[in-house]
Amino acid sequence: MTAAEPTAATPAARPEPPAARAGFPAVSREPSSGSRVLSVPLAERLAGRRLVPPLCVAVVVVGMVLSGWAPRDRATWFLETVWVLVGLPLIVLARRRFPLTDLLCCLLAAHALVLAVGGHYTYAQVPAGDWVRDTFHLSRNPYDRLGHLFQGFVPAVLVREVLSRRSPLRGSRWLAPLTVCACLAFSALFELFEWAAAEIGGHGADAFLATQGDPWDTQWDMFCALIGAVVSVLVLSRLHDRRMAALAAHSDV
Repeated sequence: MTAAEPTAATPAARPEPPAARAGFPAVSREPSSGSRVLSVPLAERLAGRRLVPPLCVAVVVVGMVLSGWAPRDRATWFLETVWVLVGLPLIVLARRRFPLTDLLCCLLAAHALVLAVGGHYTYAQVPAGDWVRDTFHLSRNPYDRLGHLFQGFVPAVLVREVLSRRSPLRGSRWLAPLTVCACLAFSALFELFEWAAAEIGGHGADAFLATQGDPWDTQWDMFCALIGAVVSVLVLSRLHDRRMAALAAHSDV
């Protein structure tokens, strides 16, 4: 009998890299010839230690509790803050599978506080907006405009982060325009939501609409969201890329 030839050992399957599990594309650690390796500074890695998200969650929870304490109109408060009531639990539940950058967490927390204040007082009656109106002799309380600027400015970073980490658009020239288009589409969807609320609630939805007698309020709202999205993409893209790189480096540790 002839001796059996030794069989080659089957290589063990490599575990999925942590960065890939967190939604980042897999990147080879071995540099190819002529290529440059993007190094993340130590400070960037330390900043990725997930301290900011819990703090943001705590701030939002406190803000929502204060906002919900004796609001001017309970139904309006719910309609204005329902995005926070739904979005915050989803973000917490998905924190391991899709952790957010600290930049996005801070922006989402700031947006949540804007919504909480608007929900507590109603957008047309926010005291700070009244002060701005009286000081600069405006025709209306401008807090609603601020809210719609945030409606474009903050979701632009959210959309950009999702597209960069879950689609082939990372580094593409189409990333910026598609991000802005997505924000404008969401703003239009929100205006349809307001229209449905007005049809169902009648005059009871006036505080939620906060038109303040402006027949072009819908168009102004979408325009403010568009401006916010464009400014966000122009101003924050480089910083956002660095924060995503820091989060990816931390996920690989």
